[in-house]
Amino acid sequence: MSELTTIARPYAKAAFDFALENAAVEKWTEMLNFAAVVVDNEKIRSFLTGSFSAQKIADSFISVCGEQLDQYGQNFIRLMAENKRLTVLPAVFQQFCAYVEEHNAVTEVQVISAHPLNAVQEQKIAVAMEKRLARKIKLNCSTDSSLIAGVIIRTDDFVIDGSSRGQLTRLASELQL
Repeated sequence: MSELTTIARPYAKAAFDFALENAAVEKWTEMLNFAAVVVDNEKIRSFLTGSFSAQKIADSFISVCGEQLDQYGQNFIRLMAENKRLTVLPAVFQQFCAYVEEHNAVTEVQVISAHPLNAVQEQKIAVAMEKRLARKIKLNCSTDSSLIAGVIIRTDDFVIDGSSRGQLTRLASELQL
């Protein structure tokens, strides 16, 4: 099974990147799902492993899929047929779905401020963090009066300390050198 995953991963990644770039993730999910179901048919699977040319296999597969595949989906099928990889389409679909789930994941961002933030400030932080992390975020805001002023923003990966207390701590450590 790990061999199938290894073979499927670059195809799924390329399809996902293309779909994301063209705002067509849902369409690609539908196309790959349909193609994976077609491959699971015993007669189709035996045809795919037959001794036909890659072009014949691709053309036949595309005709079976009909209007379920757009021009980019058809090109994807042709590429996989040329590389004799159409039988791994179910694994490509699974890996593609994993990329979609990872992309749609929501990251929790903890925001600690000296004073309560208003809606505009929260929105600005949310937009900036979504841009920086390249994913959706959920803000968890709290207050800590010991910060004096400013905010501390934390995720699993990093901390941004924009508080006055943090600046004073850094200044103190610099002066002790």
